[in-house]
Order: sequence, then C-alpha cells, then structure tokens
Amino acid sequence: MTATYKLLSITFLAFVLWSCGSNSETKKNSFSIETSAKKNIITLGETLKLSLKNPKNVEVTSVSYKLGDQTIPNEFKVEDVKLGVHKILASIVTEDGTDEVSTRITILNNQKPKLYTFNIINEYPHDITSYTQGLEFHDGYLYESTGQYNESKLRKVDYKTGEVLQNTDLERQYFGEGMTIMNDKIFQLTWRENTGFVYQLDSFEKISTFTYGQSKEGWGLCNDSKVIYKSDGTENIWILDPNTLQEKDHIQVYRDKGKIINLNELEWIDGKIYANNYQYNGVTIINPENGAVEGVIDFSPLHNKVKQHPGLDVLNGIAYNPETKTLFVTGKRWNKLFEVEIIEK
Repeated sequence: MTATYKLLSITFLAFVLWSCGSNSETKKNSFSIETSAKKNIITLGETLKLSLKNPKNVEVTSVSYKLGDQTIPNEFKVEDVKLGVHKILASIVTEDGTDEVSTRITILNNQKPKLYTFNIINEYPHDITSYTQGLEFHDGYLYESTGQYNESKLRKVDYKTGEVLQNTDLERQYFGEGMTIMNDKIFQLTWRENTGFVYQLDSFEKISTFTYGQSKEGWGLCNDSKVIYKSDGTENIWILDPNTLQEKDHIQVYRDKGKIINLNELEWIDGKIYANNYQYNGVTIINPENGAVEGVIDFSPLHNKVKQHPGLDVLNGIAYNPETKTLFVTGKRWNKLFEVEIIEK
C-alpha cells in the first residue's frame, strides 16, 4: 500500500467518524430544568415550580419529574421530605425517544433551632487520659470508647467512682471512634481504617468486623433499638442494618440556614439524635426522620470547669441514663463527667 493511499484511507476514516459523531450530537436535545427556587434553594413549606427549558423547540409528548425516588408534579408544596441536597430528574418523551435531564436542589428547614443551656446536677471523676469518642449507658453502667493510635480502647466503667470494670485495647494501627450497644452486642467504629468491630456485651469478646459503605470515615454511633445511626464527620448520618451493618439510607443534617458538618458522637434520646459537633463545645438535636436541626445545647462553660492541661481537648461524649432520666457529658481528656439537666433559653 502506497503512502498516498494510506493517507487517503486515514482521512476517509476520520471523516466517517467525525460525521457519525456530528450527527449524534445534532440529535441530542438541549433540555434543562428551571426551578422557581432562587439559586435552587428552597425551604420546607414553600411551593416549588418546575419547568422545562427547550431552546430548540423540540416537540415534547410528555414530561415527568422525580425528586429522588418520588414522582412529583411540576408544582408542589415541599413537605414531608428529607432535608439537604437532592436530585430532580425530568424524563422527557419526544418523537425521537426518551431523554433525561437533572438538576439539584437544596431543601432547608423552615424553623430556627431552639437554644438550650443546662444546670449541673452532679460531677463524677473521669479518666483524664481518655480521648473520649463514644459514651453510652447500659444497665446502669457506662461504656466508653476512646481514640488515638496506640491508645484506643473499649471500657465498662462505674460512672460514680470512675473505676474501670472491663477493658480491651485496640491494636495499635486502629484509631477508636464511636460505639453503641444493641442486642447484647457492642458496636465500635475506627476512624480512617474503614473497619468496625462487634463485641459480645458481657465478655468483650470480639466476634466480628465490618467495613463501611459510602461513608468514608467512622465518627459516632447510636441506635433506636431498630437501626443503627452512624456519623462520618460530614452532614450525613447513615442508617445501618444492625444485622448486616450495611448502610441502607442516610439523612442530611440541615437547619434553616444550611448544613451542619463535623457531626461526631451520637446519642439517641426520646426519639431524637443528639450529636456532638467536633471542635465546638455544643450538641445538636436532630430529627431522625428528615435531618432537621431542632435544637442546639451550649455546653461551652463546661470547658473551664475541668482541669486545664496541655492535652485538654473539646467536649465529646453524650450518654443518656434511662434510670435517672438525665444526660451525662464529658470531653476528650477531661477529668470530670457531668450529669446535667437541659433548659430552654
């Protein structure tokens, strides 16, 4: 084959490929979704209107919309939905077939969170060396998970005296995080190791491990006796099947002005999720159904009531004692555990 023939063949092939690509592009319809929400941000209770932008004036047979998995009309009141960022999908039927376009919308809560303060009922000793990550009561005893590489552990504690009744150390490559107790088992997270541990409650024997799904890190855990809730340091709280420990769903935590990130230690109290906000000495009260922030507790005064030392860190650790019906809080390397009552400001 001569060089000239080779050149002609390559040129012809390139033309054919370009032509096919060009024809394919011209068949594409440049639809897009337009919403009535300013900057695609809307608040619960407001009405959302959707319309299809059709700059090429393609003849459209029908259009249907979905918000997540839910089919929605092109005008509806935003209620009974989860907060946060969601995809709106439009399915468009034309004479050429079906096309799909999408956009994203952010749904905010329609109420400001209530503000709470506290009264101290009692103070108890707490191990000042413990980098507290998870805290939970069970049958009158306090269970605690702690962090830091080569320091992480799981403990059962007499909260009134601070005496450690049971202890197991994590291997040095694991950074311990939150924990929760359900069905006579203890579930414990690690931070960046993508690994969780399951222990027998009475013996602390490790019986299995699990890995994470879409959540990239392990931060906090709690449960409502049916499912397990898991935080990962973002605005997301993941819902885990307690048997398979797979992430079945999630909520996004939003208030009236935007998302709340750095969600850390979790506690289930009277149908709500209480969450520490890492680096802030406060606790957020969350509606588990839609992710709405319903309240914020300011615990910042507690930081000055513990021993001040170089390793002192932020508030972290929330435990509700069903026997006393009171809340217990502590922090990372704090020498005190506080029993408190919550008061609305």
